[in-house]
Amino acid sequence: MTDDWLISNNEHIMDSVSISQLKMNPAAVFLAAQDYPVAVDSRNQTTGYVVGKKLFEKIIEKLEDWEDRKAIDSAIKSGELENATDFEEFARELGI
Repeated sequence: MTDDWLISNNEHIMDSVSISQLKMNPAAVFLAAQDYPVAVDSRNQTTGYVVGKKLFEKIIEKLEDWEDRKAIDSAIKSGELENATDFEEFARELGI
């Protein structure tokens, strides 16, 4: 049995898989999901996504950076930043 559904242009690229395909070869789906999420479909409806460890960690890092930037922007707008003498102290006060 081959995994032809995994292969496109000699690369392991998957946009989506069925739940049956995920059950047959979950390791291949996770491998394909390292850099881009793979949609999991059931009856032609997307029911979820598989995201690899590296990609998940990148997403979390970006979300944390976004939250930090939002806290800093808010502090700048409220004038809190003007009184800060040390960025590390300021970051601790914001909880970032």
